[in-house]
Amino acid sequence: MIIIKAMGGLGNQLQQYALYKKFESIGKDVRLDVSWFKNPDIQSEVMAERKLELDYFEGVSYREASPEDIKSVLGRTLDQKESVGAKFKRKLFPAANPTFTETDMYHEEIFRFTDKYLEGYWACEKYYADILKTLREEIRFPRQDKDISEQNEAAISRMEETVSVSVHIRRGDYLDAANKAIFGAISTEAYYKSAIAYIKERNPEAIFFFFSDDIPYVKEHYNEKECEYVDWNNGKNNFYDMMLMSHCKHNIAANSTFSFWGARLNPAPDKIMIRPSIHKNTQVCIPKQMQELWTDWVLITPQGKVVGGEN
Repeated sequence: MIIIKAMGGLGNQLQQYALYKKFESIGKDVRLDVSWFKNPDIQSEVMAERKLELDYFEGVSYREASPEDIKSVLGRTLDQKESVGAKFKRKLFPAANPTFTETDMYHEEIFRFTDKYLEGYWACEKYYADILKTLREEIRFPRQDKDISEQNEAAISRMEETVSVSVHIRRGDYLDAANKAIFGAISTEAYYKSAIAYIKERNPEAIFFFFSDDIPYVKEHYNEKECEYVDWNNGKNNFYDMMLMSHCKHNIAANSTFSFWGARLNPAPDKIMIRPSIHKNTQVCIPKQMQELWTDWVLITPQGKVVGGEN
């Protein structure tokens, strides 16, 4: 049995679900462990409280890992400490470790596992690129309140009538000192300037729809006539921003899995998807590797250089 730990925000949850569906598609016995969201001690430690949002979506279904399932794989429940004997065995025989933790961009070996507890975020497109069409059909957004629905439907109409481009600028928790050290100075103004120019060069009539948790900042820094700002999907309605991103013709993502999924759920066959060349400051962009793992994406560095391009 393969058990995948679900944790983090909506974008990460969708990636863990996508990996679950990939395992399911190749005939593996797989479960999703959602207990992270039910543990108040864990939630008190994270910088932003997270809720299990997968269940909001129509069409999303999974088999939840029970305590018995987890014990059958780990040899213990999650609240039990690992025995001295198990620790010793794990050190002597690393391959026998029942837990596998993501440490690299892509781990091809996970698909050869039979009994393993997987912990990670699994952002890499290659894990589930071949089932994205199925995922788009399953990940259907829930009904909206009337006032929100009217605003979103009007926005969707404008997006469908124009060469619409979503631009996601994430600030908020990324400005906290700890997160800034990890995620800061990646989705820079140089990055966005280059991404917007890339789109304009190919679509001079493009209209840019900005999504952000700091719209005043965005209005100050991006205020050309072809800009529109989405500022009404707040609080519990935040995930409808992802829905709107998916209705745009093209997508410019931040180093944020939230906007990765806004682009992934976009069904347009000729869409341009742009993302930063790295997701975290601990990563190094190896162009050939990144282009193989993110085959349909345009990659742009924090300095505004298109990876593999001339500028």
